[in-house]
Formats: sequence, C-alpha cells, structure tokens
Amino acid sequence: MYRKKIKVLDCTIRDGGLINNHDFDHRFVREVYKAISESCVDYIELGYKNSDKIFSPEEYGLWKFTRDEDILKVIDGIESNTKITVMADVGRCNFDEIKEKSESPVDMIRTATYVKDIDKAIQMANHFHEKGYETTINIMAISRDSGSFELEEGLHQIEEESHVKVVYIVDSFGNLYQETTENLVKQFKSIIKKSEVGFHGHNHRQLAFGNTIEAIIHNANYLDATVFGIGRAAGNCPLELLIGFLKNPKFNISPIFDLISKELIPLRKKIEWGYLIPYAISGMMNEHPKAAMALRNSDKKDNYREFYESLLTTELE
Repeated sequence: MYRKKIKVLDCTIRDGGLINNHDFDHRFVREVYKAISESCVDYIELGYKNSDKIFSPEEYGLWKFTRDEDILKVIDGIESNTKITVMADVGRCNFDEIKEKSESPVDMIRTATYVKDIDKAIQMANHFHEKGYETTINIMAISRDSGSFELEEGLHQIEEESHVKVVYIVDSFGNLYQETTENLVKQFKSIIKKSEVGFHGHNHRQLAFGNTIEAIIHNANYLDATVFGIGRAAGNCPLELLIGFLKNPKFNISPIFDLISKELIPLRKKIEWGYLIPYAISGMMNEHPKAAMALRNSDKKDNYREFYESLLTTELE
C-alpha cells in the first residue's frame, strides 16, 4: 500500500500520557522522539497544551502542559524532519500561552472537540492558524454522533469557516468497525473539500489497525498511531503495523523495534494498556472506557460478567 499523500502522526507521548497522568521524564520522551525521527514518521505529538489554571501541575506531568522549553530539551541536538504537534482541548487551553509559530518549536496544533462544540473548535483552530501553525480539528467520540444531523451541520461549518489542514475522525470508544468507518470517511469527504480527512482509532475491539486500513482505502490521508499501541485503556493502532502496511520506502521501521524492545516492553511491566475484556465490553457498548479502567484498578479487575451486566443494566435504564 503506497500513496504519496499519506502522512503518519505518532501519538505515543500524547495518548500514552493518558495512562500515567502524562508523567514521562525527558529521557523517555527524547528516546521516543529520536526513534520516530529516525523512522521518518511525518509528525510526532508531544502531549497536550492545557492550562495550568485548569489542571494542577502537582497532579499531572509535564506533557499535560507541553511547554516549549521542555520540547527544546527533548529535541536538542537530534537531526529530524519530523514535525512536532501538540493537542489542545476545547475549553482547556489558555490562548495567551500560545506563542507565534516563529517563536516555537511546534509545527501543528490539533484542536480536540465533541460535535456539540465544533463552533468553539473552529474559533480555536482559526486562532492557531493566524499564529502561523498547521491546524486540525479532531472530532472525538464520533461513534456517538455517526449519522447525526449535528455532525453533518458541524462538518459544513468546518468547511465554510475554518482553515484547518485536516479534519479527524476519532473513534474514542473503539466502537467502529469497517463498515461504519467507511461510511464516516465517505461522509467527511463528501463535505470536507478544502482539507484532508484523518483517522484516529482505538483498539477496544482489536479493530484499530483494521479500521485504519479501511480509512486508507477510502482516501483518508492522515493517520494516527502509537508505538506498540500504547494509549488509554486498550490503546491505539500500533505504529509498527501501520508502517509495515504502508510500504512507503521513506519509512524505516527498525528504530521502532529498538524502541519497543528497550523502552516499551519495560514500561508495560509498570503500566497496563492493550486489549482486555473490560475494554472490549466498553467498546461493544459504545461507552467511554473510564468505568473499565476503574475496574482494572479495583480488587474485582477480572470479574467480567459482573462488569458487563452492570453496564447492560445502566444502558437499559
């Protein structure tokens, strides 16, 4: 599978940070950045750009806030053509803290939103665009709004009012499968003409990679993945699988395997992520995985039937 227009974005630090309160040290982030750069991946996302007036620095690590000075420590002396991105959630970012692009090592700012807040996301993304950044709008929990009038209206609004480079389909709950992925990509592309369409999959039902391939087939050209699938709950589309599938000669998969061996395998002994039954259940039921994550941190972590029936009862109510 080779298509020159396809761009790959690594979310290892940003999505991986959701399972350890974004508390990676500079050394670990530098190792990830070095491997991603050597692999010639197009973008790397180094955390969130959230305000420390909303989130406490005592509770969260550096990459919840991703300050330019921390990025500069990580990238110092490493030759790289990989662009740096950060994510900003609607309502959680202080606009005054965002420097002009000419003064920052960041290349792209991605705005994360739910369908109901697309108007606010457009305002944010346009603000970042005016400061010189590449921009995207990432529509989260898309499985809750698939086929809705609000989603269609929001896409038209993005097309008419924004300057974003990419509009992302985000399967936050790992609920999509191939047919729903196909339908969404076709819907997005039927409305979004000025921007590319991207796809970000979660692996609750072990479909993140398969759904990413489906998105590629229907001409989504921006693709998210993480090394060894690290990410909240069941994690994400594994970067190594995606690079292996794309057959683009510019990519070098070997540094990714080194990173997995040296950093990700030891890390997974300390922090849990990946396919597990509670995450599969939350994906089947189109639910946020927070209840499943709480179960895994309890003394009933393997009581799958009770967990399933509790969600089923809640759904019926």
